[in-house]
Amino acid sequence: MIVCFSPYLNGERTVVILFIGCVLFSLPLSLLLHGVALSLLAIFALYVEIRVDISSSSISQFKTRPGASSGILLGAVTLSAVMLSKLIQLSRAFSFHEIESEELNYLAIQYWATYASCFSVLIFLCFVMWHSLDNAHSPPHWSWGAKFGLSCIVLSAALFILSGTGMQTTLKLLWVLFHGFAAVKLVRHLLNTFPSCASIGEALLVTTGLVLYFGDMLACTISKLHGYLISSESDHVQYGIQRSEISTIIQGLLLGLLLFPVFFKFVLHTWDCLFSATVLASGTYERGRTFLFYSSLGLITVVITPSWMQFVQDFQVHPFLWVLTFVFSEPVKRLSLCIYWLCVIYASVLRFYNISRSSKIERILLRKYYHLMAVIMFLPAVIFQPKFLDLAFGAALAVFLTVEIIRIWRIWPLGQLVHQFMNAFTDHRDSDLLIVSHFSLLLGCALPIWMSSGYNDRPLAPFAGILSLGIGDTMASMVGHKYGVLRWSKTGKKTIEGTAAGITSVLALAQFCFQFLHPLDIFLHRRVEGMTVLKRYVLRLFISLKYITANVVDRNNGRIVVTASTVEHSIKNTLECGRSCNAKAAAVVGEVLAMRLKVEGLDQGHGRGIHVNVNKEVEKKGFKNRTKIWAIVNVLKNSGVKVILDDDDDNTSRTKFP
Repeated sequence: MIVCFSPYLNGERTVVILFIGCVLFSLPLSLLLHGVALSLLAIFALYVEIRVDISSSSISQFKTRPGASSGILLGAVTLSAVMLSKLIQLSRAFSFHEIESEELNYLAIQYWATYASCFSVLIFLCFVMWHSLDNAHSPPHWSWGAKFGLSCIVLSAALFILSGTGMQTTLKLLWVLFHGFAAVKLVRHLLNTFPSCASIGEALLVTTGLVLYFGDMLACTISKLHGYLISSESDHVQYGIQRSEISTIIQGLLLGLLLFPVFFKFVLHTWDCLFSATVLASGTYERGRTFLFYSSLGLITVVITPSWMQFVQDFQVHPFLWVLTFVFSEPVKRLSLCIYWLCVIYASVLRFYNISRSSKIERILLRKYYHLMAVIMFLPAVIFQPKFLDLAFGAALAVFLTVEIIRIWRIWPLGQLVHQFMNAFTDHRDSDLLIVSHFSLLLGCALPIWMSSGYNDRPLAPFAGILSLGIGDTMASMVGHKYGVLRWSKTGKKTIEGTAAGITSVLALAQFCFQFLHPLDIFLHRRVEGMTVLKRYVLRLFISLKYITANVVDRNNGRIVVTASTVEHSIKNTLECGRSCNAKAAAVVGEVLAMRLKVEGLDQGHGRGIHVNVNKEVEKKGFKNRTKIWAIVNVLKNSGVKVILDDDDDNTSRTKFP
């Protein structure tokens, strides 16, 4: 069996299969159907990739990047495997009562939407191949392939229906099929609009990500609109669409810029139809085109997308004013970080641009210096200013999109200058039509950080992109280029020496980061007393004791006013938990409160106990705050505080807790 399949298992496919095996090995029983579906997707993607490699002319209508493998297997399973890994993490959090079921259900729907997008594109590729051989004498394996593809479709639909997660199955199925249809239309558009710019797998990966991102935006909008129509304040909570202001701003700005070329093309076409004859005759066409471009860009970024942000997030001010308020809330730290970034960028670009013009260093090695620059820039920020780094990544990606649009359209006066500058750093992976290397580097560093927001029980997860791209990829390329002798395959350029250097460097730096971050993680999530931590956290903690007591303890009647707003303020304003705003962080607040009560002699409530009333606040604020409130109450009880729970519905008190 192994000998039979060995000709089809190259290094890339082996690594992908091992990665999928690791994900499947970690599956709980509740996600067994999701794992079976991922396995089916991987088998189908492997089949399509092998068929494409055997008969590359079958998809000749799509001009892919020269010299690149199809990468269909890797592109099809990457995002689905990541979503399933996130589902595993949230199911673990749900078992510990860290999150509510709505958040887990919504992520499950996103997983199936991702799965449907990838599967639909694979089916589309099969139809393209079968159609190309329709007029010729089709070999027997195509008939078998048609039956295999149909079987995969039926089995995937059955798995989806059996994995029902709380919403109407029909609506979920329609929503998932909508993602699949959109993915097919978008991948065709990308491959036809940007020929020779990407492989099939790369186009599939980008398409799936964009469709999922747009689908999340649409779901959030529909949920918010539905809440207004039925006058429900917490309707969007039941769908698990809970997001921060920063994520809303990033999503609105990026999707607005991605839709901007469609809007500008329509405006330009209308303007050409109305004024082209007179404008061309007067010689002012280019200036009019430039004016239309910047006017349309300002309309999208300043008016339309901020209006959507205010609709879905209920900003009290313009989102850009909120950003300024956020930046200047800690001006010394954040402005100093911005100055540090500007200095690093200026010195690096000036130095590397001069080197690139002299052509003394190969382009591939020159580009790796930018990977090291990313480590120097982002590693301090992800440790000390993670929320600000989230916003900075979104702003940088928006700038990159804007500059690339200007370069492609050759908008005066920057278009040609940007094109000449960017060409100094391109290699065989880029084309004159589309330059994507800087997007790959930025997204590779940003996506692990963005996906680690919210619940995260893996402290090294935000560093995955920085370590793998900034350190691992750089060391692998440099060592493999200079000292590589043993190659993984006869036709490939990857060497065993380079791979070993990349793995070793990532493991070494990961160990260093873990040793540095572990005490801080323990402090924020597990213990408060008896620990040696950074001075600024100790100072902030004890300065805040008075704040917590004043907002939580009523000295006159010995009652603790535990409300959802109190918990949120205690977490966000006191301990700077930020992205870790969960029940563990709330438990830290409970431990601090218990310490303060003991110092004040209030832990026994002057002998009559301390009454806690939480039911009304849970009902008013929604179930998303429930675990945080109960986390504080339970920690108080376990810390020796005499807590009595009041039930307002029957005017009774009890000492048992959920």
